[in-house]
Amino acid sequence: MILGFDTSTAGTSACLLAPDGSHFTRDPDPGRLSEAPAHARELMPAVAAVLEEASASLGDVEAIAVGVGPGSFTGLRIGVATARALARSREIPLRPVSSLAALAAGIDAPLALPLIDARRGEVFAALHRGSEQVWEPFAASPEALVERLRKAGVTPLAAGDGSLRFREAVEAAGASVAPERDAAHVVRALHVCRLGAAVPDTPAEAVLPDYLRAPDARPRPR
Repeated sequence: MILGFDTSTAGTSACLLAPDGSHFTRDPDPGRLSEAPAHARELMPAVAAVLEEASASLGDVEAIAVGVGPGSFTGLRIGVATARALARSREIPLRPVSSLAALAAGIDAPLALPLIDARRGEVFAALHRGSEQVWEPFAASPEALVERLRKAGVTPLAAGDGSLRFREAVEAAGASVAPERDAAHVVRALHVCRLGAAVPDTPAEAVLPDYLRAPDARPRPR
C-alpha cells in the first residue's frame, strides 16, 4: 500500500492506494482553497481517516508518496517533514512527487495547465500533454504567463488555485479555466500516490520541498 498526501495549497489531501488500485481518500472541497491553510491540524487526522476507512494501519504501508511542491512554503514544510518522520518511524521509503504534476493528472484535457498560487502576484505553472511534461515548472506573473501562452499558440485547460485567482488573465490568453467548484482545482493525493508508484524509492533525508524560488519569509539581519 502507498500512503500519499499533499499540502502545497491551502487544502489538505490524503490517500491510501492499495495494490489492486482501490483507494481511500480525503480531499478538500475546492472552496477550501481560498481559505487560510490549516495543515498542522488537518494532515494527521486525514491520514488516520484513510487508514481507518481501509481497515489498515501504518504497519501496512509500504511507501509514502508526498507532494513536494512547488507551493506554499509553510504547507510544504509541514507535508515533507511529516512524510519524512513517518517514513523513518516505519523504516519505509519515500516517493517525492511534483505537486504540479499531480494537479495536471486531474485535469481532463489534451493539454493541461496546472497553476498553483505562488503569492507575490505570481503563479507556479507547468504544461502537460497527458503524462508528458511539455513545460518544466516555473514561477511567473500572470502577464508573463499570458505572453508565454500566446507565443506558444496553445489553448490548454487550466486548473488549480492559481487559475482561480488569475482567471481573467488566463482566459484572455485563450486558455480555458475549469469551473470554480470543479474538483480539478484540488491537488489530489490519489494522483500523488499513482505518480509515486512509478518513482524510485528515496531515502527520507533526500526528500526536500521544491520551493522553485526563495521563500517569502526571510531572516531578519542582526
